[in-house]
Amino acid sequence: MKKMKKSSKKSVKKPVKRSLKKSVKKAKAKKSVKTLKAPKAVKVPKAQRLPKKELDVYKKMLLLLRSKIAGELQHIEGDSLSANQPGNSAELSDVADMATDNYDRELNIGLASNEQQILNDIDVALKRIEEGTYGICEIYGTEIPKKRLLAMPYTRLSMKAQEEEEKNQPRP
Repeated sequence: MKKMKKSSKKSVKKPVKRSLKKSVKKAKAKKSVKTLKAPKAVKVPKAQRLPKKELDVYKKMLLLLRSKIAGELQHIEGDSLSANQPGNSAELSDVADMATDNYDRELNIGLASNEQQILNDIDVALKRIEEGTYGICEIYGTEIPKKRLLAMPYTRLSMKAQEEEEKNQPRP
């Protein structure tokens, strides 16, 4: 009887081990294929592209907005430079005045940073117009509603993608 048990164990173990090895190899092969795939570039179908007339309108809006923001940025920088002159610091003898001056300086730096970010977004939007991808969400590849483009012509995300991006960002 002992011989029968040994022979039955051997016959069961070998096919099971072979099938396990094959399934493990297949699983590894599938994983390696998935990791080797490069991300695809977003191809915008012609049906989703905005007409040339609309693109021209958005381009004009972006250029006007860019010149306006660049002017505001220069104004902010001019204000912060005039506040940093040596004659003004001698006049600030009171601690409260110095604190107010520091607060105003930090506020101007924050405003300038925001304005610079918008300028960068406008430049990206102008580049996307030239590439033919303007008005298409960078994450989902769907068309961004025209109302959103009119409100924020430099946007690159749909509302859904924007909400998801904001949820995933850490809060200060």
